[in-house]
Amino acid sequence: MVIRHLMIAAFLLILSSHSYALSSIQASVDRNPVTQGEYFVLNIVADDEIDAANLDTSVLLKDFIVGRTSVSRSTQMINFKTSKETRWQILLAPKNKGQITIPSLRIDKIGSNPIPLKVVDATAIPEKMKNLFIEAELSSQEAYVGQMLIYTVRLFLAAELQRGAINAPVLEGAKIKQIGDDKDFDQLVDGRRFRVIERTYAITPSFPGELTIAGASFAGDILINAPGRQGLFTFNESRPMHARAQKHVVLVNSLPAHLQGTALVADLVVLKESWPQEDANKTTEYQVGSPITREITLIASNADESQLPEIEQNLPQGLKTYPEKPQRKSIVRDQRLVSQLVQTTAIVPTTAGSFTLPEIIVPWWNPHLKKQDFAKIPARTVQVVAPVLLQATNLPPAQTSEPRAGFWPWLSGFLALCWLLTLGMLYQARTKQLTQISVENLSNQGHPQGTKANTAQALNALQIAAQDKNASQTLKALLHYYQTASNKELTLIQLSQQQPKLSDTISQLQAIAYGGKKQTYDYDALISLVKSLPLNDKPEEKVTLDALNPS
Repeated sequence: MVIRHLMIAAFLLILSSHSYALSSIQASVDRNPVTQGEYFVLNIVADDEIDAANLDTSVLLKDFIVGRTSVSRSTQMINFKTSKETRWQILLAPKNKGQITIPSLRIDKIGSNPIPLKVVDATAIPEKMKNLFIEAELSSQEAYVGQMLIYTVRLFLAAELQRGAINAPVLEGAKIKQIGDDKDFDQLVDGRRFRVIERTYAITPSFPGELTIAGASFAGDILINAPGRQGLFTFNESRPMHARAQKHVVLVNSLPAHLQGTALVADLVVLKESWPQEDANKTTEYQVGSPITREITLIASNADESQLPEIEQNLPQGLKTYPEKPQRKSIVRDQRLVSQLVQTTAIVPTTAGSFTLPEIIVPWWNPHLKKQDFAKIPARTVQVVAPVLLQATNLPPAQTSEPRAGFWPWLSGFLALCWLLTLGMLYQARTKQLTQISVENLSNQGHPQGTKANTAQALNALQIAAQDKNASQTLKALLHYYQTASNKELTLIQLSQQQPKLSDTISQLQAIAYGGKKQTYDYDALISLVKSLPLNDKPEEKVTLDALNPS
């Protein structure tokens, strides 16, 4: 009986001691003063094992943005004495600057100590003293409609980046796009080493007036060294961070109303031409019916490739033009966007003589000199000669006339001939239709990956076009076959460079297709040549642009 009473008394003592174990709640911050809008850590420690939901933090919402909250519990036994602890780590960002107080946080009737807190303006602390800050530069504070501005943003990190993203500047009334890849490097700022992530944007105003650019921003988490509970060691702690670059205001001017031609705005524009068939050592003479290749290249600094106008060529009568689709590309060079347009045209002379190709002019606006300038290709004269005539073949000897056999044999022969001609025309029309459908279907499908099945299908279309002896369709099918095999876009000039043995073949087919005169060609030899050539595709070359200053 005595033992039973002792056990009940001990149990009641344990319950009583547990009910009144929570005796204090301590509050502290990791730093003071703090910066407006920047997160700091509020530590709350209760000397017992407490349910996390028992701590009411709603009173913090008045003056702070409450971020992530983490809760941990621990139990220690020293000299047979057990102590328990519950710790809250609350991330807070002050809404306003000035002197504020972190209020007492309560669990039941026990409250934490209030903490006076000094909040300073973000600009009061030098950027270089922070663990993270962001800067932005704009190439000009004044621009014209259509002028490309270069916006460069740099994120400085003195702590390890755990996660995060740079957000583009916010604006209205302008086009914006990222150019190039991010750069990642180290930089010393007043003896302190920072990791720098640099990103470049192109901003093109669309309307005159004031353009306000809200700075690019960063949102993410960094890892910082935090002291251990007993102050004996440190560990990495994730801390959310937010930063925004300064605002920019740009004055956007309208272009003058008297401008000639397309309103291309750029820092520099260069226009040049090349004639792949031209012999630099002597005057080149071209033949009637033989196609002439002309490449015109337009290069502009700090202009988007979509802004480059197509080149118009007003050639004299006697010269027919067959332009290819312009090729556009751009690269970033020395923090500038350099864009290029290449327009290739096949020129076919239809008569002999001397022809003057008129001057080509592309007007553009120089925003730095504030005047209109012109990129030019000077006029030039080309000489076209008649083709070498084939020697006349000997005529067959005259046939001895036979006596007429009457009317009916002639009529029967005429009807039989008409019947044979009709069958031949039907067969030719059907074959031509199948050729066009086959080639056009393949062209409409684009250029699929160069699998064996796709390459074989393209070769079959080439054979059909060759059987029909259609030079134009054969050229299309030939180009499509090599585009499919190499899995990339090609022009006829590029194909000639890739497969030199096809260069003469392509020139002959162009002369037949565009020359306007009937010529004979061995299409079977073409198919044999194509099948004999290897399809080893060279690795794709890095995108490059011609120099801005042609020599």
